[in-house]
Amino acid sequence: MSSHADNSLLKDKRPSGSKKVWFTMLFVIIAIVGLTYVKWWPYYFKALKAAAEHTIGSSILTGDQAAAPAPSFQSAWDYAVDYFKSVWKAAVLGILLGSLVQVLLPAKWLLKALGKAGFKSTALGGIASLPAMMCTCCAAPIAVGLRKKNVSVGAALAFWLGNPVLNPATLIFMTFVLSWKFTLMRIGFGLILTFAVSYFAGRLAGQAPIPEQVQEAVDQPDEPSGSFLTLWLRSVGTLLLTIVPAYLITVLVLGAARAWMFPALGAHGMNTVLAIVIFAIAGTLFVIPTAAEIPIIGTFLSFGFGTGVAGALLITLPSISLPSLLMVYRSFPRRVVWFVTGSVIVLGLLCGAISAVIL
Repeated sequence: MSSHADNSLLKDKRPSGSKKVWFTMLFVIIAIVGLTYVKWWPYYFKALKAAAEHTIGSSILTGDQAAAPAPSFQSAWDYAVDYFKSVWKAAVLGILLGSLVQVLLPAKWLLKALGKAGFKSTALGGIASLPAMMCTCCAAPIAVGLRKKNVSVGAALAFWLGNPVLNPATLIFMTFVLSWKFTLMRIGFGLILTFAVSYFAGRLAGQAPIPEQVQEAVDQPDEPSGSFLTLWLRSVGTLLLTIVPAYLITVLVLGAARAWMFPALGAHGMNTVLAIVIFAIAGTLFVIPTAAEIPIIGTFLSFGFGTGVAGALLITLPSISLPSLLMVYRSFPRRVVWFVTGSVIVLGLLCGAISAVIL
């Protein structure tokens, strides 16, 4: 009898049907307002600049030079400052939305749309990424939040990967600054990465044990009990503690090591197979703001690097990075994370090889 009473009391603490609707509407409003301020409105003016001037700024990697500065603490600090000036608003928005996904969106609704292992959930996750237009690190907290709600591996990955590689604004900038050929290459390989790689990664996950953080969400009732403020503070606090320290440290390390990761090459080696391999791996690990790959590629091309290197960076630079991999590492089976990392490198190599021939 007491057990039945406890269950009834628990149900009373869960959001009612009408409250779920209001919570969902609140999430949508916050997302629209945040994206308008951080992404959509600034990108409108950036698109006008790209159309008129055929540039969106200098390379964050090397500035106006052919090579990155020598490794040093100052180099690490300078890059970190420039990087976080570019992304801090989007990073805050990503953490905010990643925490609100866990407390505002009804679990059953999410599972119905994105919880299955089939291609439909993966496709919906990829489509949902298009309006967000975030870089890989800023989208990572939302992907983590989706996994904590037990969204399928394929859907969460498609959302995470689709944000940077199928970003509509980046595609517009790329067309004006580089060329429509680069844009078509990006779309083709971006579709493969977002939908095919995510789908097969979900199949690879199979019946793998659910990560600890996700298992906690599964073991809880349909909707966790407690006040909204308590649940949200717990959610955002967990994200901050598990994501931000590694994020800060790895950005500093990569900023210092960029001269080693993207070495200056002689004229004889700027479009060789070895150069494409080096830059594909470096691009996969390195971290950049949204659309920063465009001026980076433009700078490298202007200093004589071949289109093979440009093609490799076109896919690998925006897709993932060491910081973003560390952010999501505990929310996906390990073999999935390694599969995605390897897939990005392979697709970067293929894009580089094709670009060397046809661009």
